[in-house]
Amino acid sequence: MKSLATRVSTIKPSVTLAIDAKAKELRSQGVDIVGFGAGEPDFDTPRNIKEAAIRALNAGFTKYTPASGTLELKKAVCEKMRRDNGLDYKPSQVLISCGAKHALYHVAQVLYGPGDEVIIPAPYWVSYPDQVLLQDAVPVIVETREDENFRLTGELLRKSITKKTKALILNSPSNPTGCGYTLEDLKELAEVIVEHDIYVISDEIYEKMVYGGFEFHSIAELDEEVRKRTIIINGVSKSHAMTGWRIGWAVGPEELIKPMADIQSQSTSNPNSIAQKAAEEALNGPQDTVETMVREFDKRRQYIVDRLNAIEGVNCLSPAGAFYVFPRMSAFYGRKYAGQTIRSSVDLCDYFLKEAKVAAVPGSAFGADPYIRLSYATSMKIIEKGLDRIQEALNKLF
Repeated sequence: MKSLATRVSTIKPSVTLAIDAKAKELRSQGVDIVGFGAGEPDFDTPRNIKEAAIRALNAGFTKYTPASGTLELKKAVCEKMRRDNGLDYKPSQVLISCGAKHALYHVAQVLYGPGDEVIIPAPYWVSYPDQVLLQDAVPVIVETREDENFRLTGELLRKSITKKTKALILNSPSNPTGCGYTLEDLKELAEVIVEHDIYVISDEIYEKMVYGGFEFHSIAELDEEVRKRTIIINGVSKSHAMTGWRIGWAVGPEELIKPMADIQSQSTSNPNSIAQKAAEEALNGPQDTVETMVREFDKRRQYIVDRLNAIEGVNCLSPAGAFYVFPRMSAFYGRKYAGQTIRSSVDLCDYFLKEAKVAAVPGSAFGADPYIRLSYATSMKIIEKGLDRIQEALNKLF
């Protein structure tokens, strides 16, 4: 038989999805697993959104739509951009995709070629480097510092740019750290982006999940020079508890959106028709359920940060957004239990799963091995039980 394409050997499965799948498998076997792995709100999709989908179903809205998404949903995205971000876009500058990850993949297909360099601040979301590698391009990982809230500075960005640099991927608020970029931070980066004429892919999927007075800003808000180099990625998965509906979008210059739509037409065709009607209602309808979710996430955030920082040897920044904490656990590396030595975040998460029946994601998956990621997109009762188990497991290490 002929060999597989070489790109297959350059990528790995999503660690976060693999951890979640393992936790679900153990639960199906009757094991009491506390899952901190999945970045998925535990809230149900709001009723008005589900009712919009039912209306669409009953009305027979079950056929193909335009490959790039319905005009109505594109208009709803444009209105959301005006309302929330003060930005004016036309429907022709919007691509509706099968989730934000799908939109990111189309950006990669259109922008990156063999040898192109794409700057990715670490810690990073697990799919960023692999989507770059799939285009035979080069992910340039730039390490950020915990004492600077894991933010990429203008100085770090400038030092990382070469003649081969095509783009920067910016995620604010961030998965996995929950840290966000202030308006001043974005101005610092924008100066370098315009100076070197590179694109910025601004992943804003956690835009609505912000806490403690942090104000979200899109880098595209700064000025026209920045905006014409910016591709915004967003969706309804996190903000409206619609992960399984698979609706996201890209907003940006028409000369990029058009070829992205062409690629989508040859891969998936259109996103699900009924889910598009649901997403339209999510954007145009009442937003009170979003505010309710954020208030609850904020309570969980404060609790989990306080509990983790009370454990000797653990240090956890308080996130400004998203629904993750990223505690530093490296103080426990080198310790042992039952003949096993903990040498890395993978070892520690494996130990938690086996000994504590807790599923967490190793920081190495995000390019930061001293840390692990815990999602607090789950109930307070589960968070309390999981942290009790983690604390007990850490106390057993010597």
